[in-house]
Parts: sequence; C-alpha cells; structure tokens
Amino acid sequence: MPIIRFLAIPALVVLAAFAVAQDNPPPKHLRVSSGVANSLKIHDVEPHYPREAQKKGIQGDVILQATIDTKGNLTNLKIVQGDPILVSAAVDAVKKWKYRPYILNGEPVDVDTTTKVQFHLLTCVDRP
Repeated sequence: MPIIRFLAIPALVVLAAFAVAQDNPPPKHLRVSSGVANSLKIHDVEPHYPREAQKKGIQGDVILQATIDTKGNLTNLKIVQGDPILVSAAVDAVKKWKYRPYILNGEPVDVDTTTKVQFHLLTCVDRP
C-alpha cells in the first residue's frame, strides 16, 4: 500500500499542473515575422519619394516597427532606422496600410512586426 500512495501523490501533482495549464488563455499579443505580416496585407500604399531626397540623391530603406491590431490596423508605429528625409514619407504611407487580423485558435490577436519601406532612385543606362 505505501507504494501506491507514493505513486499517487506525483500523479496528482501532474494532473493538477495539467489542469492549470488548460485554464491559461492563449496569448493576446504575439510577434510575427515581416513575411507573415506581408502575407496578411490587404491594402498597400506606395510612399511618395520626397523631392528633396531625389535632388540630393538620398535613397535607402526605412525600417519601422508596429502592431497589427485585431481589426487589421497598424498601431504603435515606431521608427527603427532610416534617413530622416525618407522617414516621414514612409510613415505617411504605412499608416494607410490595412491587414487581415492574425488569427490564433480561432480568435484575432494583436501582433508586433517590422516592415521595410524601400526608397531607391532608378538609374538610367544608355543602350546603344
């Protein structure tokens, strides 16, 4: 009989831990890659290349961090990297983007992600 009691106590502890784990709700906020976020995008707005940047030959990428909320809107937009002349145009465009909500276990959840907005001047090559 003592062996049964010895085995019963750890079994009850494991079952109690399993029951507690079942009661924990799924997370309401996740981090997803930019690739996953891009696959959710349903409306895209191209940024306007600032004339000042064009004149000065400024080009490059603007990296932004944001949250896609449960309605598919971008919130908590933060600048990670980019030329200050290009950042404003990137932010103006990205604010207009729209996403499908990210669904986890049948429920929409907020997701954090990063996005890259590219500004590259086209170079003309003379062809013979």
